[in-house]
Amino acid sequence: MINYWVQEDNQFVKISKDELSQIESNRRVWIDARRVSQDDVAQLQAEYNLDPELLLDVLDQDELSRIEQWDDYALAILRLPVFTPNSEVAYSTAPVGAVIFPEKIITICWTDCEVLKDLSNNRIKGLSLNDFPAFLIRILARSDIMFLRYLKEISRRVTSIQNELHEQIENAELIQLLNLEKSLTYFTTSLKSNQLLLEKIRRTRILKLDSDDQEWLDDVEIDNRQAMEMADTYSSITTGVMDAFANVISNNMNVAMKKLAVINLVMMAPTFVTSFFGMNFKLPFDTLNGYIPVSIATIICVLSVMLSWWLLSFNKTARTLKKVKKAKKRKKS
Repeated sequence: MINYWVQEDNQFVKISKDELSQIESNRRVWIDARRVSQDDVAQLQAEYNLDPELLLDVLDQDELSRIEQWDDYALAILRLPVFTPNSEVAYSTAPVGAVIFPEKIITICWTDCEVLKDLSNNRIKGLSLNDFPAFLIRILARSDIMFLRYLKEISRRVTSIQNELHEQIENAELIQLLNLEKSLTYFTTSLKSNQLLLEKIRRTRILKLDSDDQEWLDDVEIDNRQAMEMADTYSSITTGVMDAFANVISNNMNVAMKKLAVINLVMMAPTFVTSFFGMNFKLPFDTLNGYIPVSIATIICVLSVMLSWWLLSFNKTARTLKKVKKAKKRKKS
């Protein structure tokens, strides 16, 4: 879908395509293309003479941030955060292409994101279409704010899942942790890509920056580095949590296997006896009353069960005593 915006009293006002041809030639326009279809792509390519390869790059979900100069316009590709509640990986990023003409700027994105919604809903103060470089830097500044906000939400979600796993380890929670770890990886990659874009904007002269733009660019770089550090930290924490619970699962499996081994050893002796006398041997109780062999077998089974129970209880008591001793040592130290 393609929307057309102009500014009146520093507020974005939506206009129709027919009104676009009636505005003054020196008045700047923001052409907002989100959730674009094939018809929208064809329309943009025909009306503004955009290169097909440019549109393919912008609509590529894995495209990294960059800026370059074309014949009649400049192209900047940004990575912006995206929150999709119903998706398996709720937090991800998407490329947004900004095509900068002398009198208009076109933003193209295959999906929708909160940053572009904030722009169109006039949630960003001091934004002006009269300065396209500042407009682009403000988009990057807003994206850093959203990155930081989403990172805090991911951190809270990881803590909540960790508390749930302390009570009972379930596959669903582990899969949620894995998806959050993917989100942090996407964020880290996109933030590093945006950092390279900011450095290239500063080094090259594709965008003409004044002193105010330079100051804004410095602030955006600081925020972007902060978001990068937070993403790296949260990613390390999430990886540590995943490894810790993997070790817990492995330890629980070892304890279960140890119990099964004890039961197997206890039952091995009766099994050996019954297997031996199950062959062509004369049984020792053939001459006795039929109730006596049954009683002896029952007593042996009961004793085996009691022995298994005692061994398992002894192991559990020994582990409890070890934990108590460790706790006392920690208190003394």
